[in-house]
Amino acid sequence: MAAPALARCMARTGVLPLGARPQAWGRAPRLPPNPLPAQRRAFSNNKVLVELDESAGVATMKFKSPPVNSLSLDFLTEFCISLEKLENDRACRGVILTSAVPKIFSSGLDITEMCGKSTEHYAEFWRAVQEMWLRLYSSNMVTVAAVNGSSPAGGCLIALTCDYRIMAENPKFSIGLNEAQLGIVAPFWFKDTFVNVVGHRVAESSLQLGSLHAAPEAHRIGLVDELVPEEKLKDRATAVMQQWLALPDHARQLTKTMMRKAVLDRLVAHREEDIQNFISFISKESIQKSLRMYMEMLKKKKS
Repeated sequence: MAAPALARCMARTGVLPLGARPQAWGRAPRLPPNPLPAQRRAFSNNKVLVELDESAGVATMKFKSPPVNSLSLDFLTEFCISLEKLENDRACRGVILTSAVPKIFSSGLDITEMCGKSTEHYAEFWRAVQEMWLRLYSSNMVTVAAVNGSSPAGGCLIALTCDYRIMAENPKFSIGLNEAQLGIVAPFWFKDTFVNVVGHRVAESSLQLGSLHAAPEAHRIGLVDELVPEEKLKDRATAVMQQWLALPDHARQLTKTMMRKAVLDRLVAHREEDIQNFISFISKESIQKSLRMYMEMLKKKKS
């Protein structure tokens, strides 16, 4: 409004017109409301992609470490950092774990981290494996594994650690703790997690034989809770998550803690001993030889 017109308006009414009123002291200018508030946030590291849907309170964590999402020290570090961010985010109540790499959920522990390295490196690596399990198994969030590919050894452990497991209905996909096939003994906390899911007898025979279970067999023994067509896996995981989140958080969280506390406490109490046992075992020449032979076999397969 021009100065003469502004003066005439003030003389007639005694007040400034609305558009010309100055901001009150200490009050920020009002901005027009955002008609479409951001409801999705994403953050990505080199090996893990996370997308949080704030309106649903659910994050999706995708493993993107080709060719097989092996659990390297870098992967484990990024995984724990991503999980901690979600735990500390009040907008997040649940997380769906899945793979961005076709036909593989995770191949398990990275053998190159366990072969030909120093004892200091073995200790750092195994502590990172422990940390991954401790954080995921004790998480207050609802955790759903959408297993969209094969998942041996440590990959199986990630799925076992979740609250619910849905696997793509593909007989070519397999899952299991197959460490015995490599001459490696699954640690007690791998075993405890497995027993809690499938029962003692199935776990005992499966661990001794180093069995990998095809998807239909994995469902039959209770290793996975559901099988669905691969193209429906994402939608089913979302639906299951909504069912779990319909319950009061505090009751679900306290029940989860009650059910898992003894297993968690056991590793916490024996964590350093477990690291030393791993170093002693993995440093044996017979084990190193077995790992070298396995890596050579993998190289021949690739070529």
